[in-house]
Amino acid sequence: MTIEFTHNPRPTVGIEMELHLVDRLTGELVSASSQLLEELGSAHPGGEHPKAKHELFQSTVEIITGVCESPAEAGDDLRETLAELRDAAARRDLTLMSSGTHPFGLAREQLVSPDPRYRELIESMQWPARRLLICGLHVHVGVRDGARAIMIINELRRYLPLFLALSSSSPYFEGDDSGLASTRSKVFESLPTAGLPPQLADWSDFEEFMSTLLESECISSIREVWWDLRPHPDFGTIEFRMCDAAPTVRESVALAGLAQALVARCDELAETDSLPAPAREWTVRENRWLAARFGIEAELIVERPDTGHPDRRPVRELVRELIEQLGPTAERLGTTAQLDDVSDILEVGTGASRQRAVVEAGGTLVDVVHHLVESLAADAISCLLYTSPSPRDGETHLVCRLLLENGGGGGG
Repeated sequence: MTIEFTHNPRPTVGIEMELHLVDRLTGELVSASSQLLEELGSAHPGGEHPKAKHELFQSTVEIITGVCESPAEAGDDLRETLAELRDAAARRDLTLMSSGTHPFGLAREQLVSPDPRYRELIESMQWPARRLLICGLHVHVGVRDGARAIMIINELRRYLPLFLALSSSSPYFEGDDSGLASTRSKVFESLPTAGLPPQLADWSDFEEFMSTLLESECISSIREVWWDLRPHPDFGTIEFRMCDAAPTVRESVALAGLAQALVARCDELAETDSLPAPAREWTVRENRWLAARFGIEAELIVERPDTGHPDRRPVRELVRELIEQLGPTAERLGTTAQLDDVSDILEVGTGASRQRAVVEAGGTLVDVVHHLVESLAADAISCLLYTSPSPRDGETHLVCRLLLENGGGGGG
């Protein structure tokens, strides 16, 4: 079969951000998306808000951007929709948090959204789908055609673990510390068409792959292939799907800036036939696991270009080197500020490490939820531990709160 890929002459950006709906006081998940989305959609044609959508469970909502020229523009777009959603939630004593998982919510207690495709998903996938109480961050970057998309994705696989490490924000799942930085990635990869994308030879190889799944009726749409990286033919983009939902819009935009600069750089290399040989699949797979397990504290396998022998190097070093390599591209795109914010994540820590800091300082998982709520509201990349009175038993707990510094995210 032939799959048409929408031509996109420049590296446009789109962001999809999934959010949890929680009770403002208890921090518990609340199945209220239908009511919220009905209210938000009332002023729009067809009763649907164009940038706020259902997710699998009614305790989650997705907000999306339009096609944007820059990550900063995408961030402004997200914040506008987020403000509408937050106001509607507040009228119901609800609030919002962004994280790969809710620290103590139980998947079995959540109501499924009314969209028939979600009920069909659960009927088809059963247990793996029923436990998908997770939220992710998806970034779309425009590319010119399908052939170029496959070339770039084959190179992007090398960097996939870095994005997972930087976004890791799901250490707790259903009340337990998983021991991982990204539990979400391990839960999601249990679906049959999720996880690491295969290395494809070219666009016709992709078409043949999809034809096999469609004609055998294993899937009904190519959108049911949920690889960590995938071409999106309708949008004319490469979609980054490996990331946990980041705690703030600012961090989401930073990761989008990194993605845009990396795609643009790979496109430049492809234009001159200068892309290196793709990373070996078993190396990427092991690095993906290491990133999920340890986050930015991971040491990944790096194969020496001269001999092919492996070394282990810290994620922080690899990300700093990547930022330096992408500097000229980011300057051309006007996204140097986003790469600076990625550097701040390295200094401050990811969502996973900041959540664990709350518990290590004596807080509970309810405190973790309140920390995440405040993080999203503050929208800065900076962490400050402080002593705060807790209403429970008159105790005093240390909690972690994001500190807004004149709209900026300093490192520490």
